[in-house]
Amino acid sequence: MQPNKEQTNTEMAQVEKIIGVILQIGVLISAIIIGIGLLLLLFTGHSGYSGQNFPTHFGAIFHGLIQFKPFAIIMLGIFCLILTPVLRVVVSIYAFAKENDRLYVAITSTVLIILVFAMILGYLDI
Repeated sequence: MQPNKEQTNTEMAQVEKIIGVILQIGVLISAIIIGIGLLLLLFTGHSGYSGQNFPTHFGAIFHGLIQFKPFAIIMLGIFCLILTPVLRVVVSIYAFAKENDRLYVAITSTVLIILVFAMILGYLDI
């Protein structure tokens, strides 16, 4: 039994609202984390790293977080900001699957694969 068009439109409106909230929360959390890092940088007067060094890998970021290094906290905020649209793509895949729109599930899944592949390549410094 196929859902009627009004029910589908209502469900899609709810999914779009959820996606909007996810984006808002992701940006807000990122901004708060970056703000904490900037305040810590302002109050301590140093980044926690020598010269022009800053953490670029997950291990270095988390190690810096344990030591409350301002640049590590800022990098965590930037990482959260990067993951926000990725989460939006994942929610979109779910929305298109629920709507039984196989073409858009395939397209959005391809976009997710490209995003993950690019993030892995960036992490490996290739």
